[in-house]
Amino acid sequence: MSGTNGSNRARRLCEEQVVPSYSRLTGSQSLTNVRDMNASGIPQIRSFNRIVAEAIGALDDRFLGRGRPMGESRLLWEVGVDGADLRTLRARLSLDSGYLSRTLVSLERQGLVVVQPHSDDRRARRACLTKAGLDERAELERLSDAVATRVLEPLSDEQRLRLITAMSEVERLLQPSLVRFVIEDPNSDSARWCFEQYFAELDERFESGFDPSISLSANARELMAPEGALIVARLHGNAIGCVALKFHKKSPAELKRMWVSPSARGLGVGRRLIDEAEKHARQTGVRVIRLETNRALREAIELYRRSGYIEVYAFNAEPYAHHWFEKKLP
Repeated sequence: MSGTNGSNRARRLCEEQVVPSYSRLTGSQSLTNVRDMNASGIPQIRSFNRIVAEAIGALDDRFLGRGRPMGESRLLWEVGVDGADLRTLRARLSLDSGYLSRTLVSLERQGLVVVQPHSDDRRARRACLTKAGLDERAELERLSDAVATRVLEPLSDEQRLRLITAMSEVERLLQPSLVRFVIEDPNSDSARWCFEQYFAELDERFESGFDPSISLSANARELMAPEGALIVARLHGNAIGCVALKFHKKSPAELKRMWVSPSARGLGVGRRLIDEAEKHARQTGVRVIRLETNRALREAIELYRRSGYIEVYAFNAEPYAHHWFEKKLP
């Protein structure tokens, strides 16, 4: 690859990593929605991406002067001192298996990484840094700190504080674009973990606590196709929320197990989980969704109302419910 072609590719790659390109938008983030945005927003984001790429040295295909592209250096950093499973790396960085494999092969040829079967599961593979890889990662840390120092040095104390504060806000606001939603097996470890967190929060917030054994059921069998579905929200590969659907043939579907991790609240994950559930319900022919909730869950009640759910008379005997809602899908 020539230096010019490498630089152009790195520039495009960096813009896509900071804000996903239009081709990666989900169905709920259609081109129509993008075009309806404030006309000044898109150019500002692209300008921001370009200046960040220049500031961190991403325009050179020899990132930080280490003779390799930014993607390889980033993967070297993500493998970390303790190593990482390949499936974890794929999920954390949203990489396809082919790209990950090619990048790891390159790092192996450089003597920086070894890939071998996992000690606990021979079907899984794990990447670990060699002694040279650990040294190289330490050097990348030093050079990255130097880049950050170079950005801050020309600024006054007040400007540095403003920049760091703004960067923190931008980082948080970019998180929603990295959230992925997947239909998941309700028997998976991630699903069980989400349910455990959900039950624990209900037990803490409900006046009389929460006992799932006396609540209306939404067990794993009921949440598997064709009886139902479980949607898990993931950020950097980690589960941060879930919502479930129970189908009843031609009768209204039920929305169940709606939960968002406290660490992800304020990112709009709850609203998007509802959107994903409604989209999936429409695809299976559902025209009406119902749900019930407890009065202690004030934020959820407000979210349901903002999402177009109308309060109705009680349609079941859920012992923990105080409010019942319904929505007709368009």
